[in-house]
Amino acid sequence: MSSRATAWRALIALAVVAVSLFFALTTPARLGLDLRGGTRIVLQTQDSPTGRADAAATDRAMEVLRQRIDALGVAEPTLARSGERRIVVELPGVQDPRKAAEAIGRTAQLTFHPVRGATAGPQTRPAADGSQVLPDPDAPGRFLRLSATALTGEGVKDAHAVLDTQTGGGWGVDLSFRGDASKQWARITGEAACAAPADPARRVAIVLDGRVVSAPGMQQSVPCGAGITGGSAQINGDFGAAEARELAALVKGGALPVPVTAVEQSTVGPSLGADAIRASAQAAVIGLICTGVFIIAVYRLLGALATVALALYGLISYAAVVAIGATLTLPGLAGFVLAIGIAVDANVLVFERAREEYARSATRSPDMRRPLRTGFAKAWSAVADSNVTTLLAAGLLFFFATGPVKGFGVTLAVGVLASMVSAMVITRVLAEWAVRRRSVRRRPALTGLATTGRLRARLARRRPRLMRHRRRWLGVCAGLLLLAVGGIGLRGMEFGVEFTGGRVVQYAAERPVDADTARDAVADAGFPHAVVQRADEKGITVRTGQLTNQQQEQIRDALHKTVGKVTVERDELIGPSLGSELRTHALIALGVAVAAQLLYLTVRFRWTFATAAVAAMTQDVLLVVGLFAWLGKPVDSVFLAALLTVVGYSVNDTVVVLDRLRELRRTNRTAEWPELADQAVAQTLPRTVNTGMGALFVLVALAVLGGDSLADFSIALLAGVVAGVASTVFTAMPLAVILQARHPEPQRSEAARAKTRDGSGAVV
Repeated sequence: MSSRATAWRALIALAVVAVSLFFALTTPARLGLDLRGGTRIVLQTQDSPTGRADAAATDRAMEVLRQRIDALGVAEPTLARSGERRIVVELPGVQDPRKAAEAIGRTAQLTFHPVRGATAGPQTRPAADGSQVLPDPDAPGRFLRLSATALTGEGVKDAHAVLDTQTGGGWGVDLSFRGDASKQWARITGEAACAAPADPARRVAIVLDGRVVSAPGMQQSVPCGAGITGGSAQINGDFGAAEARELAALVKGGALPVPVTAVEQSTVGPSLGADAIRASAQAAVIGLICTGVFIIAVYRLLGALATVALALYGLISYAAVVAIGATLTLPGLAGFVLAIGIAVDANVLVFERAREEYARSATRSPDMRRPLRTGFAKAWSAVADSNVTTLLAAGLLFFFATGPVKGFGVTLAVGVLASMVSAMVITRVLAEWAVRRRSVRRRPALTGLATTGRLRARLARRRPRLMRHRRRWLGVCAGLLLLAVGGIGLRGMEFGVEFTGGRVVQYAAERPVDADTARDAVADAGFPHAVVQRADEKGITVRTGQLTNQQQEQIRDALHKTVGKVTVERDELIGPSLGSELRTHALIALGVAVAAQLLYLTVRFRWTFATAAVAAMTQDVLLVVGLFAWLGKPVDSVFLAALLTVVGYSVNDTVVVLDRLRELRRTNRTAEWPELADQAVAQTLPRTVNTGMGALFVLVALAVLGGDSLADFSIALLAGVVAGVASTVFTAMPLAVILQARHPEPQRSEAARAKTRDGSGAVV
């Protein structure tokens, strides 16, 4: 064991931990809205007669929206363009999506018009000269005849709300004009000042989005022809403080270059996010403790050191997320917790390899350094291949998912990379330090490597002959697959609003709620087809088709009258076009996942192995989907995240066994494939069981403590983990044996085979 290499690894481990500790202590986490509460709105720009909604127009619209939001005083808002036509707006702390959408999504077309006169009726047809007739805000039932637009809001330099304390006129909006707009304003007001005092033509109309918000008359002090100089004006009306500030924000922001519509809207209450953080933290701690106790019981001293490395893995993962400025979302928290189970996999692979090397050695020396070094060397190939497959799934989540689920893809990818550092560097440094201690060398059993373990010992005494019945196993798997497909065909998929479009609102009541009572209240409010379910003892979920914010308020009022005061915990609105698009993206993501895994495995293995692995993975996906179809559980973006994680985990497990099968074949060219497959299963089964137990601890903790938002996610992953372990043995291996028998690989010369061996003669 090279002391120089060991020193370098120790230095790298120390540097990684130190840097991670620095970022963890100095950089606050950037929480998503589903954790800290607020409103998220996705706006889509639309073509108009005057402009095309291209990327440039969307960027200009985003800047206008940014000025409006800044003027409204929202703390730490986030605006980002998504694609060519979409703008994602996140407003922390804003709990009223109706007001938020109205404030930022209005076109805010501000225009100034000379008033020609008054009329008693509205305009029946558009005028050719651009004039229009609009209601008079100061005289209900009367209309003003306006000339064509003389000045637009583009000439407004600044606008701010003011309170008239001198005359008691209430709130208004002071305007200041820029450049030539000041002269134009003076000309308009000068012409109006020439009219008689009682003549409506003495007024100038200020129109916002086709409505006269103010039509001030010129005072006697304003000279005829000279107008109001100084480049200022004031909008007066029956405004409150909030209305004046909102109007000032709209005017100051200017007009949107193209119209925008809201295609997605979600609101999360702050208490729901706090509960999710607390539940996820508890699940992480419990999962880590259970996993640590388990691997300590199995691997003793090295298991304890691996637990320390797992704790440091958590530190490294968190530090990496905050350092790159990634947003931590609820699915992202689940990704952190899940990655604990994945992180233990590399440690188990190394320790099981080291056990094999120690058992294979003739001397059974108490010095564990050589078996440990060989274990790290031989496990590297399986660790790398299995983690690459998970990274592929995480990458697909990032590129095809939207909103919070992107956060899951980021944290899953970070977790996988951090787990490799934790296992292959930190665990190795600690383990190498431990086995060099004299006290440990006197007690080799303390390391946990001197014993093969009960499962391995039992498999050594009686090796399973599973491949004798390979067609029987494939038949059983085909039956389960037909059952799953039958569930999909007979029961159908319960797509969530993200894939169908619609609205889901979760309400929290002061007292326990009866579902039938709430259902009757919603029906009486005019929504008999709404799906009303209990979320928990005091929670109600209402799912409908397209629902306006005003209609949502009607449902809320109806529940308030029936079950007492209710608050909105979660509110999600997806437009039908976006739902269809997300559904298409989900199918593309699954298709690309299968193709990417097949391509990678074909490069790393022979095509027969790759086909067997992808077939087992496809089976696992269909089994999980079929389970959700039979249970009637919703299929949404979080379920998609779970499904793509199942893809990575399934291939991860299969790759380890196929890697061992390939190695056994290289060392024994004359053995039959069924015999080698049974041997590969027997040698890797302890690793599969130990890794699966680590993942199950974490997922059960998430299912029990994660609440409704993560329960279905955990169930999907639990089913996927169990199916993934079973499909490796009963689907992938039988298929690999059958394909290899039908399509044997070409014979290679001894010289070619020698190139696949390392310097010690070990097969790589």
